[in-house]
Amino acid sequence: MRRAPVIVLDNGASSIKVGATTSPEDVRIVTNAIVRSKGDKITYFGHEFDACKDFSSLHFRLPFEKGYLVDWDAQKAIWDGIFSDQVLNIDTAGTSLLITEPYFNLTNIQEVYDQFVFEEYEFQSYFCLPPAALIPHGQLFSVPGLPKPECMLVVDAGFSFTHIVPIIGGSVIWSAVKRIDVGGKLLTNHLKELVSFRQWNMMEETYIVNDVKEKCCYVSTQFSADLETCRSDKSRNSIIQEYVLPDFSRNRQGYIRQPDGPRMEDEQILCMGNERFSIPEVMFCPDLIRLHQAGIGEAIVQSINLLPEDLQGMFWANIGLIGGSTLFQGFAARLMAELRPCAPSDSEIKIYESKNAITEAYYSAMALAATSAFTNVAVTRAEYLEGGSGYCRRKFGTDYERGGNEEVARTPPPSAPGKVRTRTVSAMKRR
Repeated sequence: MRRAPVIVLDNGASSIKVGATTSPEDVRIVTNAIVRSKGDKITYFGHEFDACKDFSSLHFRLPFEKGYLVDWDAQKAIWDGIFSDQVLNIDTAGTSLLITEPYFNLTNIQEVYDQFVFEEYEFQSYFCLPPAALIPHGQLFSVPGLPKPECMLVVDAGFSFTHIVPIIGGSVIWSAVKRIDVGGKLLTNHLKELVSFRQWNMMEETYIVNDVKEKCCYVSTQFSADLETCRSDKSRNSIIQEYVLPDFSRNRQGYIRQPDGPRMEDEQILCMGNERFSIPEVMFCPDLIRLHQAGIGEAIVQSINLLPEDLQGMFWANIGLIGGSTLFQGFAARLMAELRPCAPSDSEIKIYESKNAITEAYYSAMALAATSAFTNVAVTRAEYLEGGSGYCRRKFGTDYERGGNEEVARTPPPSAPGKVRTRTVSAMKRR
């Protein structure tokens, strides 16, 4: 019997990475938001945002809140566009689905995932797991001539949080997973506040400030020295960059002006000094914004110390980076500088950087979906109709609240992010 095609949906809080096993290299990155543009008075649903021309004062309606999928009306509208002929052009009833979910996802949210997959879209089968659990199937830790390591530590710095995820033999050790409440969203909001206080009012310009963050910011390996450099000469030093703000009335995008570049009379300049390195520094030192949590380096040390002592050396030697917030220049070098004094003197430390940290989990999922192993782990629609969501939790091994696998101790889930706005599929159909 011919296998049904598999749709891979890396459902991130900021963007969705989606594709099909029929064309595994053709990944589509879709904004996971409903965006209202005040400039052209148009509302864009997910993939439609590519057609936006005026990025000033955009209003984002995000399906995710504090790392959890809570606005299912918005998420369904975005998924509908992805499955339509404008993106994938698929019949969901004739395909299977591999989708990612947040770490320590709440049980009531997991049940809504099941309802949408099998009752709303009627997929043949599906498999759901966190992004880091896919990495053993990918190429992040691949070294020519050597087998993939059995023990690895994945640092997933995403939109809402940063997670430290140890994996043994392809299974996540949930009792040693650490979470830091710092992600790309917090860094962008922090930069908005800084530049709005010091220069221009940018509190309504999330898209533009995020572009500034991605183009200008870097992780400093000598934070105190760079800070002193900015203090000693506030107007002229090697760190300062000038970001020319976009002019959408002239279809001119924002860019970094070179020191000898031409100057125009009507251009607006955002001067980036210590903001360039003080924003990403929050990931390594959350105390800077009075967030009393461990930074990435300390969280890695805490996670490894919770693992079997005779295996800890393997985790030090296999640290992988995924997620968009690891793309800052100097991230890996700074992390190595923080870890070296904390590791045993006889331990090798090696950090693996992805060719594309944003799509690493997607391509790892695609590798899994192309094998027969996917059929063994996926839940079919018939199994769901017979056993319900409880069967999905048992087969996926992701019942974080009840503890599904006795061999792996699980940490309790984080507190719920306020009221979860969910609606049953039958209620949505009545609408």
